[in-house]
Amino acid sequence: MNASVAVLAGGWSSEREVSLMGSDKITAALREAGYDVREIDVRRDLPALVEALTPPPDVVYNALHGPYGEDGCIQGILECLGVRYTHSGVLASALAMDKPVAKHLFKTAGIPCPDHRIVTRTEFDSGNRIELPYVIKPLNEGSSIGVRIIRTEEDVAALGGNEIWTYGSRMMLESFIDGREITVSVMGEEALGVTEIRAFEGFYDYEAKYTEGRAEHLVPAPIHADAYAAAMDYAVRAHKALGCRGISRADFVYDDHAGEPGDLFLLEVNTQPGMTPLSLVPEQAAYAGIEFGELVRWMVENALCDG
Repeated sequence: MNASVAVLAGGWSSEREVSLMGSDKITAALREAGYDVREIDVRRDLPALVEALTPPPDVVYNALHGPYGEDGCIQGILECLGVRYTHSGVLASALAMDKPVAKHLFKTAGIPCPDHRIVTRTEFDSGNRIELPYVIKPLNEGSSIGVRIIRTEEDVAALGGNEIWTYGSRMMLESFIDGREITVSVMGEEALGVTEIRAFEGFYDYEAKYTEGRAEHLVPAPIHADAYAAAMDYAVRAHKALGCRGISRADFVYDDHAGEPGDLFLLEVNTQPGMTPLSLVPEQAAYAGIEFGELVRWMVENALCDG
């Protein structure tokens, strides 16, 4: 008899819809593989979640994204319940979601990252910034939510007062690297491939990620062989530095303006990459010869065997 699987979907972060788009595919693929699957739409109601996980499944497929779903919170609940689950554990999830802490670990592992500074919104408004151009990022959001590229003082002025910043009292100011967007998926401890992402307008923001026709993905990335190998190596090293398990995805910017091979800079690692029809991990898995159904089955079996 195949294992019972509970797929956690939705959540209450700003990435709820992303989770729901992916969970439908995950649930269908697991059912087709013969698993006893129930999908749980997770709301901010802990007793209801515990009830939905009773009796406990053999494994939870965690398809949540963003705060509370991939930052160690839901993982801690599942640990308390004694239920095995997919993707990274409590510590790795929390470390990866905290961008400043993750950057420190990456640099310790010898992986280049853009320079940054953490400031409060009050400090930012009073002029405590870094040299233009730079990128403003929330400290613990995913899917490029809240990210803004600041190229000129006019861009600074356009932010205005306390307008739109709803991502906590602090923000990250990160030096802007003018380069190509590169990403690498890691499955277990093996990189699947390198993709170059080309947004048709602006950068690869939330809309470009999840709207058909807003970006193209080039697999394998058309970059120098040495840079390709370095991206694969850095992604695996970042995966290990955080203590990830299952699947992760490392996002880079690749500056080749001075010629190839250029310079790679790691931006962040996503411990629960999207599994939507437009997502990057299923594409890279397919490039490596792994079909979607095989990919999600591996996640379940990997969780069952863990520990």
